[in-house]
Amino acid sequence: MSSAKALPPLTPAAFQVLLALASGARHGYGVMTFVEDTTGGTVKLGPGTLYRTLARLVADDLVSETEAADPDAPHDARRRYYELTARGRQAVRQEAELLANLVEAAQRAGLITTRRCA
Repeated sequence: MSSAKALPPLTPAAFQVLLALASGARHGYGVMTFVEDTTGGTVKLGPGTLYRTLARLVADDLVSETEAADPDAPHDARRRYYELTARGRQAVRQEAELLANLVEAAQRAGLITTRRCA
């Protein structure tokens, strides 16, 4: 039996946060904006959901706080930036592959005809 902790199941909010961080470190508002933009405004992560989700992802070692910052953003010492850990990258990849399989099944069932790209 492996000593590595199994990857936890991801909630939709956790997947969305991990996906937002897959392209690099972001602060909370950047994560919320990514999710809203990517879903065409149909999903809006409120601050409570976002920060509870981030706390859980940090506790599960899927995300870590980082010293990274956006040099083009106005300085705000309160902003915390987050990034994926190796485990987080594995979890988001695994979930994305599962969702891709489900989309393919929906296509085969005639529920959707094309994949949309943002």
